[in-house]
Amino acid sequence: MDKIKLIWDFRGHDAAKIAEHHEIHLKEFIQMKKTSVNITGYTILNEVYAIAYMVVEKNEMIPVRDSLKPHRGEIYIE
Repeated sequence: MDKIKLIWDFRGHDAAKIAEHHEIHLKEFIQMKKTSVNITGYTILNEVYAIAYMVVEKNEMIPVRDSLKPHRGEIYIE
């Protein structure tokens, strides 16, 4: 089954801390909703830009997207 990486973008001097904290909420969501994939993370891209992400199965993408409102998504390649 195809997987989708949902991405939240954070900008500013606190971007890294916000992305790190946002991942905590993504993990809580996974436990609460029992999604089939439990891949999350955050990446600091530079001093003022970071992302948090969550990977979901394609068939779970729409309900998760509607609940969590990610900024964008892309096909996840392992």
